[in-house]
Amino acid sequence: MEEHTTGNFIQNIIDEDRAAGRCPDGIHTRFPPEPNGYLHIGHAKSICLNFGLAERNGGLCNLRFDDTNPTKEDTEYVDSIQADIRWLGFSWKKHMFYASDYFDKLYAYAQALIAKGLAYVDDLSAEEIRTHRGTLTEPGKDSPYRTRSVTENLDLFARMKAGEFVDGEKVLRAKIDMASPNLVMRDTVIYRIAHTHHHRTGGAWCIYPMYDFAHPLSDAIEGITHSICTLEFEEHRPFYDWLLESLGFDANTRPHQIEFARLNLTNTVTSKRKLRQLVEEHYVSGWDDPRMPTISGLRRRGYTAAAIRRFCEEIGVAKANSLVDIAMLEHCVRDDLNENADRVMAVLRPVKVVITNYPEDKEEWLLADNNPTRGGHRFLPFSRELYIEQEDFMEEPPAKYFRLKPGGEVRLKHAYIIKCEEVVKDAAGRVAELRCTADLDSKTGGATAGRKIKGTIHWVAAKRALPAEVRLYDCLFETDENGNVPDDFLAALNRNSLETIENAWIEPSVRLTAAGKSYQFLRMGYFVVDPDTRPDHLVFNRVVGLRDSWAKAKK
Repeated sequence: MEEHTTGNFIQNIIDEDRAAGRCPDGIHTRFPPEPNGYLHIGHAKSICLNFGLAERNGGLCNLRFDDTNPTKEDTEYVDSIQADIRWLGFSWKKHMFYASDYFDKLYAYAQALIAKGLAYVDDLSAEEIRTHRGTLTEPGKDSPYRTRSVTENLDLFARMKAGEFVDGEKVLRAKIDMASPNLVMRDTVIYRIAHTHHHRTGGAWCIYPMYDFAHPLSDAIEGITHSICTLEFEEHRPFYDWLLESLGFDANTRPHQIEFARLNLTNTVTSKRKLRQLVEEHYVSGWDDPRMPTISGLRRRGYTAAAIRRFCEEIGVAKANSLVDIAMLEHCVRDDLNENADRVMAVLRPVKVVITNYPEDKEEWLLADNNPTRGGHRFLPFSRELYIEQEDFMEEPPAKYFRLKPGGEVRLKHAYIIKCEEVVKDAAGRVAELRCTADLDSKTGGATAGRKIKGTIHWVAAKRALPAEVRLYDCLFETDENGNVPDDFLAALNRNSLETIENAWIEPSVRLTAAGKSYQFLRMGYFVVDPDTRPDHLVFNRVVGLRDSWAKAKK
């Protein structure tokens, strides 16, 4: 596998730590998703970073599910996360864990904090805790329960675990400093009551650790050396360090949290809550809808794992948040498909062409290139009746129009030069058929093969072409001039984000192609076979067009 992580400030930190002897057992990172939804393109950046750093430094990367909130978690998400990471090209080998693996240890650590006088059971409601916390300019106020004795707190915490109290009746809080300028350090909640079924532990627990408590301790238990998080966790780092120090973990060997800028992409929403709303309220067909920024949606759209890895490498790792143009991601996809996708011809909006001087009973097979980079050839059937794109013919064309027009000539790709002799219309006055003649000596090897014609168009033979459904996708949201999706994201839904063409035609070389196979439809863009495809019903999704605005912008 290619190297996924170039030099960056996190790699520099790792280099310094190794040089100072702070990682005697090697580099150990982790990717810790919460199984409450499908992974999205932002997670792909974190996956590539964490697994890539481990690979580059000869270390290990754990997959650890942060399953501490059973009200939102499901095994469906556990399965999808594993599938997405594998598809991106990474492996955790035997290093897959769950925060729930450590529930007994985490409970014991909480007891140890209480015993040290560094945690207490609080009876305040969630709203009262928020009120007591204070503001950025005003200190918080101590809970009236903050002075409970160690003995009382241990007893109450044990009774919380035994299920004596209802949800929200009590919480366990760290005892730190209610006047701290960092609100996270104002006696953050570390355990809450939740009488609900857990996808792994069932009903064994009715209290669950908060992320801020479970995350650093899980890192320490697993021997993580570098705990890499996005910038929103920067203000949580003091608690991360306070907790590990309070519980006696050696400062030289315990994990250290490092923050980097999350991926913000134009025209894109990556809030898991908003993505879940889109799915549950049926604004999209599911988590893998090709308009979704989920990894499964991008995969179904036809984006390749190699392109996503390259994109994550290209954008780099920064310390400050920024907005990345989605055109850069499309550029990486287009580059990969240009190298690897076979060329075929498809007609999305057909108009019939009859070549009047071509024998009715004749059929020939013409040789065509598959891919100019990888080589290879295929055979195309040619016969009297064809389909071409409606937009490749105009009755009254503008100047410098080099496609088909009355009395005009055009070359059919890989085939003959044809001339439009007659336009046949239906009762409504629409073009129904074009009657043309062909220069039968103009195909490759013919006497007039070198005759210069300015226009070349694609086509399919009506007799052999396969019917296909083609889905044309656009951005799911309308944005401001900077590519930002407004807070009222549902009001910004692009009502034209999907156009379905049901009467397209495609050359027969794609028959019985499996889902996930990508093609370049000549002159039309890149397309992928959708999982809805059946042997008798081809379905294609447009991946990206042929135009590359990002590559042009770089010039």
